[in-house]
Amino acid sequence: MDRRSLLLLVATCLLLVLWYPLMHRLYPPKPMAVTNRIAQVTSTNLAADGGAIQGTGVVATPTVPATTALRPGITDTGFRAASSNATELVLENDDARYRFTSVGGGLREIELKKFPDAYQCAERDQKREVGNAAINRGIQTPIFTLLGVEASGTEPVYQLSRSNDVVIARREIGDGLVVIKEYRLGTNYLLHATTRMQNWSSSARMVPSQEWVFGTAAPLHAAENAMYLGLFAHSGKDSEHVGEAWFANRFLGCFPGTPRSEFLSEQTNTAWAAVHNQFFATIVFPRDTSARVFARHIELPLSLSPAGANPGSGFQGAILYGSESIPPQQERVREFDLYAGPKEYKTVSSLGNNADVVMGFDNYFGGRFSGFFARSLLLAMNGLHKMGLSYALAIIAITVIVRLLFWPLMAASARTSKRMAALQPQIKELQEKYKDNPQKMNQKMLELWREHKVNPASGCVPILIQFPILLGFYSMLQTAIELRGASFLWACDLSQSDTIGMIPGLNFPINPLPLLMGGTMLWQARLTPMSPSMDPAQQKIMKYMPLMFMVFLYNFSAGLTLYWTVSNLLSILQMKMTRARDEKAVAAPAKPAGPPARRPRSGSGNGNGKTNA
Repeated sequence: MDRRSLLLLVATCLLLVLWYPLMHRLYPPKPMAVTNRIAQVTSTNLAADGGAIQGTGVVATPTVPATTALRPGITDTGFRAASSNATELVLENDDARYRFTSVGGGLREIELKKFPDAYQCAERDQKREVGNAAINRGIQTPIFTLLGVEASGTEPVYQLSRSNDVVIARREIGDGLVVIKEYRLGTNYLLHATTRMQNWSSSARMVPSQEWVFGTAAPLHAAENAMYLGLFAHSGKDSEHVGEAWFANRFLGCFPGTPRSEFLSEQTNTAWAAVHNQFFATIVFPRDTSARVFARHIELPLSLSPAGANPGSGFQGAILYGSESIPPQQERVREFDLYAGPKEYKTVSSLGNNADVVMGFDNYFGGRFSGFFARSLLLAMNGLHKMGLSYALAIIAITVIVRLLFWPLMAASARTSKRMAALQPQIKELQEKYKDNPQKMNQKMLELWREHKVNPASGCVPILIQFPILLGFYSMLQTAIELRGASFLWACDLSQSDTIGMIPGLNFPINPLPLLMGGTMLWQARLTPMSPSMDPAQQKIMKYMPLMFMVFLYNFSAGLTLYWTVSNLLSILQMKMTRARDEKAVAAPAKPAGPPARRPRSGSGNGNGKTNA
């Protein structure tokens, strides 16, 4: 590595270390703002006509002042915390433990028995599990809380009872209206909920728009990255997805903008909706699909926020139904199936209605095409693991197999690049000769390529074919729950970055795999021949572009950087083998021509010009 490359590498590492403090200084967090704005669904903009919702939005009703200070772009749910004398009931099976609370009459927490909350690396190659993972833990609003039908800021306390394996929550909300919720356990992390809104009065009652909370997108613990939080609204055919970036609404994706506080789906029929973090999801399937999906940006408790930071934020999802009239002595029944568990492809795909979309494989460039490869690669990784390979070795094996499949294409692309480089002097001559006649110049260049049997587009084909596979690998390895707790060398958890220590004073992690990835990318860039027609400035950009990838992927999962590093090493191996073969072919001496072979005669001579019979 020359001096300039070394200086640039050092400067990039310094920028990587100082980036967060620098951005924090240039764009400090906005001060906490006190607001009395309560996000409350009203019946003025949503109407029910035969169960269908009309209208375009959700308005805020500043009826009750908020009791807490909120940051810009964050709204209050209008739901108040449980009192100390709240009662709880528990249902459980082999998969999960469901804790129901009387305040809100819903699910306070769902503890997943088969999945630890986190892995802590105690020593090298050792880890220990920390408790059980839990969905909705620490969140103020329980799942299946009903908002919109009562005054904002109240504590809706329900009467809890249990009959065999059924939990019942009952509450009178006034004017003869009674809300009853029944919960029954299913299998494979499913829970069935039946809600009844009964009118016991002697006249019809108008019920305002109803907001049935089905979960909150929040990190599982404080160390989890908020970039993996998301919300889906799916009609059975098409889906909408929003995440932290949509609510933050940053200018050019980087600089602070005007944050959004609420989301309302465009589609007026909902087959299912989901909130998720990196590895777990809460999916609701309403039997009555004439609903829209509504979400609000909320402030999370300090227990889910990074140490020393301001309270983090998530978004609370709800199924939204329009206002309706309930006749006297009748009831409105709505049923929901709730999945609260891991984002395991086999499990969520068995739910039907294209629920496997919640894996997020189709959210990247390439859409369903790259999503197809992500699913295929995940199945291949799990298949190799069942054959006895560790997940790390399965990633390496898949990388090797993919590179071997594309080896002939990459070799052909390298040969084409070499032929193109050899033709550059003639191409430059044609460009100079026909610079005033582009049509003639293109015609002559085509003739030149045809004469030397060179197809310029063939060099791009391998890259175009591999691109969806690369994206599939990228999306699959980011959210594959199978990698949680899987270890490799010094990395005790392939789903997280491979941090081996912190830089004293800077509190900055030391992650070896991204550094190795950046080094192999630089090595690969130096071995890759540049096109002679490329501008020198462009050549330098291409040579040092890998450093930016190292910055972007520095805190990504170790599984992803392991794949990228192995892929780079295989590319380097192929380039060195191709170069050695070409050099050997050039250096091989030509075989000397021997004396011309004598033409055999029909008979043998005796030296005197005579032939023996």
